[in-house]
Amino acid sequence: MLSEKRSSMLHGVLLIGLFACAAFYIGSAQIFKELSLSPMIIGIVLGMLYANSLRNHLPETWVPGIQFCSKKLLRLGIILYGFRLTFQDILNVGTAGIVIDAIVVTVTILGGVWLGKLLKMDRDIALLTSVGSGICGAAAVLGAESTIQTKPYKTAVAVATVVIFGTLSMFLYPIAYRLGFLELDASQMGIYAGATLHEVAHAVGAGNAMGEEVAAVAIIVKMIRVMLLIPVLFVLGYWVAQRARKSGSQAGGGKVAVPWFALGFLAVIMFNSLNLLPAQAISIIEYIDTFLLTMAMVALGAETSIDKFKKAGAKPFVLAFLLYIWLLAGGWALAKYLAPVLM
Repeated sequence: MLSEKRSSMLHGVLLIGLFACAAFYIGSAQIFKELSLSPMIIGIVLGMLYANSLRNHLPETWVPGIQFCSKKLLRLGIILYGFRLTFQDILNVGTAGIVIDAIVVTVTILGGVWLGKLLKMDRDIALLTSVGSGICGAAAVLGAESTIQTKPYKTAVAVATVVIFGTLSMFLYPIAYRLGFLELDASQMGIYAGATLHEVAHAVGAGNAMGEEVAAVAIIVKMIRVMLLIPVLFVLGYWVAQRARKSGSQAGGGKVAVPWFALGFLAVIMFNSLNLLPAQAISIIEYIDTFLLTMAMVALGAETSIDKFKKAGAKPFVLAFLLYIWLLAGGWALAKYLAPVLM
């Protein structure tokens, strides 16, 4: 019986793996490279297409394999994400990048949760959308989802919102910078892009479109924002425990849900900062990590039907738009007036 369960679970994992391979293949097309659409984003779209077409024909015994990908593999992927970061990155940018990143992340998340209450929208979707907008797009949404343990469709809705506005910014920023509308020098523009663009891929794409000097600063500032995911996850763990205690829930007994994978993420960053592994090995690990996160995104998409999107309504997109306006205007003001003071 146990071997049959493992076999059925393996079928579910292999199915998700095949979709992830398809996402990588599609993502290799030049048009998707130019749009900086990562395999992770393509993966969740493929998963959603599957959920709304052939999902009902899937044997129920395969479902545990899909859930394994959306939970266990997701956390492993977040841990390995740390190989993209080093503490030296922080030193290279200095005080300006760190302070502005901290302000952007704090205001975006707290402001997003507050706006979510005003809009009377689902609390988890508001939180996930805010974390995704404030930190690093889909990867941050996935990390937060692993901490608060919400329903997959809510994660998919949050990912969709940050992808839309992040992709828009990737084209908007270089145009505005080249035309001189922003009145920022290369260093300030790098801070602005890194502190406000949603995805790492968006920061890389937009930065390279604006020149090497802008790209260098933008990518490092963006990576510092990614590091801020660690304290945010611990705060979320405490918040989940408080929510459980107030609601009288017995799940977890109101104890702080320590996101252990966040500690693993931090440990990997510390190890990577020692520069013990050759660049080729790091490159291979990053590729494997992207594949694992793509599998997780496919699995989340496979649990998301159009009906669930309809259930969420337009409010998540309204929230994401309001946060987007804050990132555009607030981020510009910080880069224009605060950055020179801190440099």
